[in-house]
Order: sequence, then C-alpha cells, then structure tokens
Amino acid sequence: MTLLQSKFSTDLLTFKTMFISIFLEALPFILLGVISSSLLQLFVSEQRLAQIIPRNPLLGILFASLFGILFPICECGMIPVIRRLMAKGMPAYIATVFILSGPILNPIVFFATYTAFRNRPEVIYSRMGLALVVSFIIGLIIYRFIRYNPLRISIGTLYDDGSEIIEHPTWKSKLTSFFMHMSNEFFEMSKYLTIGAFITAMIHTTVNTGQLTAYGQGPISSHLLMSGFAYLLSICSTSDAFVASSFVNTFSIGSLITFLVLGPMLDLKGTLMLLSVFKTKYVVTLGALILLTVLGLSIGMDQLWFR
Repeated sequence: MTLLQSKFSTDLLTFKTMFISIFLEALPFILLGVISSSLLQLFVSEQRLAQIIPRNPLLGILFASLFGILFPICECGMIPVIRRLMAKGMPAYIATVFILSGPILNPIVFFATYTAFRNRPEVIYSRMGLALVVSFIIGLIIYRFIRYNPLRISIGTLYDDGSEIIEHPTWKSKLTSFFMHMSNEFFEMSKYLTIGAFITAMIHTTVNTGQLTAYGQGPISSHLLMSGFAYLLSICSTSDAFVASSFVNTFSIGSLITFLVLGPMLDLKGTLMLLSVFKTKYVVTLGALILLTVLGLSIGMDQLWFR
C-alpha cells in the first residue's frame, strides 16, 4: 500500500509539473496573439487588404502564403476573418491558402517556436519552410482542379453574421469592442491550450515511455502518431510548440514537424469551423490534400536530413 501511494504521489507530481510547465510557457504567447488579433479586428479594414491581393494566380498564392506576417492570427480566429475577406471579393483558393499558412507563418508563432526549440533551430526553420511549401502546393492544386463553388452559403449572405455595423463608431464603442473581442478569444484559445496541456501531461504520466519511444522513432509510425495527436488535441498554433517540445526525446524530429505543421492546418476544431463556411466535399478534399502533402514532405525530410 505504501509503494502504491508513493507511485501515485510521484505520478501526480509529474503530471502537475508537466501541465503547469506547458501552460505557463505558452500563456504569454496566447496573450500576445489575442491582443494582436483584437487590434487588427478593430483597426484594419478587410476591404483594404483584399484590394492589394495580386491578380496573377501564382503571385496571389505566394502573397496569401506570406499574409500571416501582416495578419498574425492563429487558427482559432482565422475563419471569421476569412469570411469577411471573401465577402469583400477574395477568391476561395487564396482564402484557403491564407487559412493554411496564416496560423504558422506569422511572427508570433515564429517566436513561440523559437522559445520552445531554441536549442533545435532546425525545427524552427523546417516548420516555417514546410508550411510555406505545403500552402503553395495546395493553393496551386485548388486553383487548377477545383472548378465548383466551395462555399456552403452564397457570397451575399456570407458577410451577414448577425453583427451590428456601426457607421461612425466612437472611441468608447471601439474600446468596448476591443476588450470584448480580446476576452472572448483569450478564453477560447486558453480552453484548447488547457485541454492540450492536460492530455499531454496525462500521456507523459501514464504511457510507458519505452513503448512510446519505439513507435515514436519509426519512419512511418512516428508521423502517423503525431498526426493523430495534432488532429485530436486541436492546440492553438501559438502554444503547440511547447507541447511538441515535451516530446523531443520521444519522437523523431521529422514527426515533431509533422505535428507543428499539420495541427494548425487540420485539426478537429478547425474542421468543424471550416464546415460552417465551406461545403463538406471541399473540406474533405482539403483535409486529404493537407494530410497527404504534409506527411509526404515531412517523412521525406525526416529520411533525408534528420537521420
């Protein structure tokens, strides 16, 4: 009984340490992301941004891939922004590229990944590079082969989200809107961070590390496992690097990059949000493209560079 109590106390201490560590490391970046998103929501016109999109498809896809640098919003707040941009005339293929690349290719996520992997710079640059390549490839495929309208509802009703439009908002109304948007997004993102940190801490506490390492170093199994984790955990891109860093001694580097790229592009909560705007057929096609492209490229990177 004493040994059982001792093991329980040790496991509980491990769980608490892991959970608090992941949560507190990610919290500053969530706050930074929330503040940035709220400021952009309040002061940046989606119509003005839509007007500067290049008309050339290749340039438009490249522009959308790098759009996150100017518009640093994590995937939690991406769909509402995209709905507004599409209502202002943004083509669906460019909007899709922005959905894929925006949550990764932005300065907030870069610095969060740098903080989590400061001793493994190859993870930082591989994540950013792979996200850019995957977004560009999928954008080209969608532009070339998707001929039907992917929107679930008409463009005329897409912008009608029930919100009141104020012609000349006062500073008081702007300030109120800012804090309401910030608080709503903070609680939304921190909810998923809490769930992700809890599940990760439970895995580290209860799963046999030796057995997990055996799968985590497999050339294919490690990527499949981390793909499943990324989809189910649905962790915000401003904090997923801290979760991934806790597996650095368990999984291969390439599979960690799979987790860091696939998660912000394709996860459970994101799928549900996409279904609110796009047709089911389009969401399924997009999900398959993301999974195949990320797995193909990350497995190749793992074999060529990280072995």
